[in-house]
Amino acid sequence: MITIYRAKRILTMNPARPEATHVAVRDGRILGAGRLDELSGWGEHRLDDRFADKVLMPGLVEGHSHLFEGAVWAYVYVGYHERMDPDGRVWPGATSIEAVVERLREAEQRLADPALPVVGWGLDPIYFGAERVSRADLDRVSTERPVGVMHASFHILNANSRALERGGLLRRGVAHPGVPLGDDGLPTGELKGPDAMMPVAPQVGFDRELLAADESGLERFARLAVRTGVTTATDLASLLPQNAVNMMLRVSAQPGFPLRVVSLLRQMNQTPQQLVDRARALREMSTDQLRLGAIKIVADGSIQGFSARLRWPGYYNGAPNGLWYTPPETIRAVYARALEEGILVHTHTNGDEATELALDCLEQALKAQPVRDHRFTLQHCQLADAAQYRRIKALGACVNLFPNHHFYWGDQHYEMTVGPERAERMNACATALAAGVPIAIHSDAPVTPLGPLFTAWCAVNRLTASGRVLGEHERIGVQDALRTITLGAAYTLRLDQEIGSIECGKHADFAVLEDDPLEAGAEALKDVRVWGTVQGGRVFEAATL
Repeated sequence: MITIYRAKRILTMNPARPEATHVAVRDGRILGAGRLDELSGWGEHRLDDRFADKVLMPGLVEGHSHLFEGAVWAYVYVGYHERMDPDGRVWPGATSIEAVVERLREAEQRLADPALPVVGWGLDPIYFGAERVSRADLDRVSTERPVGVMHASFHILNANSRALERGGLLRRGVAHPGVPLGDDGLPTGELKGPDAMMPVAPQVGFDRELLAADESGLERFARLAVRTGVTTATDLASLLPQNAVNMMLRVSAQPGFPLRVVSLLRQMNQTPQQLVDRARALREMSTDQLRLGAIKIVADGSIQGFSARLRWPGYYNGAPNGLWYTPPETIRAVYARALEEGILVHTHTNGDEATELALDCLEQALKAQPVRDHRFTLQHCQLADAAQYRRIKALGACVNLFPNHHFYWGDQHYEMTVGPERAERMNACATALAAGVPIAIHSDAPVTPLGPLFTAWCAVNRLTASGRVLGEHERIGVQDALRTITLGAAYTLRLDQEIGSIECGKHADFAVLEDDPLEAGAEALKDVRVWGTVQGGRVFEAATL
């Protein structure tokens, strides 16, 4: 049976027919968008007026997020900014070390089982000036239980003495660049990067393999997606153990599951050949609701965590350069083998030195294995300059930029991490568009909250938390911003033939909005209210979840 939905306005992202009043759907796919008399030609139909006072857009595509955005809500939120959980509750920010400790103490008192750790997430010590959270701070929460708090960037973990002890790190003589030592010769409790975190993370509930298989976390993530108009979202760096894949296949196949998930296999502890072989095997398991078979590489760390790799002159405050997470020879080998197999690779590069390395590796791989439409994508790519964007274009690559940084850490980037000039060109959306580079933008949830319309607002306005405009010349228009969270993101995932616009043949994926984003304009784009979604022709109302 054909259903024709009527809406106040339909923004299609189809340049041949950018607006419509009706959209016809059959078997979960779009027959067409236009006037009722045009669509009636498809035959017998049912007219559905439930969206008559709503605005429809293509289902929003979150091109860089992580499913553990849902899993971490089982832990204690201690971020600096207020945040909404999957049930719609807004949690206030923890704006000092004392507030962080107090919230963790309250959580510790609620734990009946003495064996359980106290686990927090969202910590943002860059807001606390020169102060860093130490193991002594977390020992105030408990000296008996392991206590661990993941930073907002998810690149740094803080642990108390008991957690360090259980991880084998509470000892003198630890020689690792990601494990700073105090005056007493013992680790301070701050663990930077995956290698440093690995011994302690499982002691405090951050076992990535277990989190990947968290069924309730996946369901919570899906509820958040509906609340923010998202119908396709990435799980951009998963170890994808088979038990997690089996769970995701089962849950995503349920009739009431409202989300298409694109999960990328993270490079970690495999040879390049093993990685590509596993990605190829995963690709064969893909379904419409769960897309597998692409690869994620992490080249460096985070800028606000001072673990990103920066070119000369380095960090504005004189901090030492950051960490390499993946050796150059591994990146080169993965690129070469992935190009041979037609496997998509996305690479995390926060610092411009990391971006330069990735481009060098891609250029070498393409010389050996020329491929036209590879769509290798640089994720974050925050400090790329105009010359690097020209090179990205020449190599046929894409970028997925992170404009939320302007709001959450823009003031700190201006004053502390990279200084005024580079801060004003971070996440250079306008430069990327001018260079002809395919572009998406993202939230990196749970690093910042899932919400593509807020991300679009950040790209359009480039306002910091204090109200500073950070790089007016890199602002983009509302229409361009809406494209980056629909067709732009779909393109980087090789899904633009299926999603990203409302036009004949594509999946019936819509974001259902209470307000018109074009009428709201630049200033109010983040305040556009989301009623819910339509995903594969199935209707999901956020208020009923």
